[in-house]
Amino acid sequence: MTTRTAEMALVRAFREDADETVVSEAARIVRHGGVIAMPTDSFYALGACALDEPAVRRVCAVKGQRESKPILVLISDRSQLDALVARVQPGAAVLMERFWPGPLTIVFPAPPHLPAALTAGTGTIGVRLPAHPLLVKLLRATGPLTGTSANRAGASPARTALDVEQNLGCEVDLILDGGPAAATLPSTVVEATEVVRLLREGPIGRTALQAVLAQEGIELA
Repeated sequence: MTTRTAEMALVRAFREDADETVVSEAARIVRHGGVIAMPTDSFYALGACALDEPAVRRVCAVKGQRESKPILVLISDRSQLDALVARVQPGAAVLMERFWPGPLTIVFPAPPHLPAALTAGTGTIGVRLPAHPLLVKLLRATGPLTGTSANRAGASPARTALDVEQNLGCEVDLILDGGPAAATLPSTVVEATEVVRLLREGPIGRTALQAVLAQEGIELA
């Protein structure tokens, strides 16, 4: 068993044949307010309980990120949206049906009870349902997790567990090693509040989004 020292992060293999105890260990850390680094279907991310204000603040501290920037949340299925969003607009429903699970972050109106460090006072919350079976399994055990990239603010996203270990070290409680990230782009981000607006183009392009929304008579700004 790998042990954690002051110089070395605790690392666990997180592949298709990963032992159930790895998920249990990660979930236990999250339940106790910890921060883990985990592979996603884009890059490695920092995971903490999205509804735990001190845990979310710790994620900001690990990144060296100001709390004026909102933090993405990852979910295992649509039922976990209930605790995170104030409402689901028609445009959001169309996009979820077509592109979830996958590399699409949807920005929803946020309810007032969410941690301030999560929304950064924007009144909105970005949520994604990843297409990563092992991560979804973990999310079922933990509930919604933060999904901000596992790197210092302004640095390049971590593509491997080693990247995380070298740059964040023991500032995280556990690193789940799922191998190199396959993605070359961060997720596409679409705001779906009063209007549907493309905020960041990623693996899913504007043309694909427009085509799906147009079928329901919805415009993409």
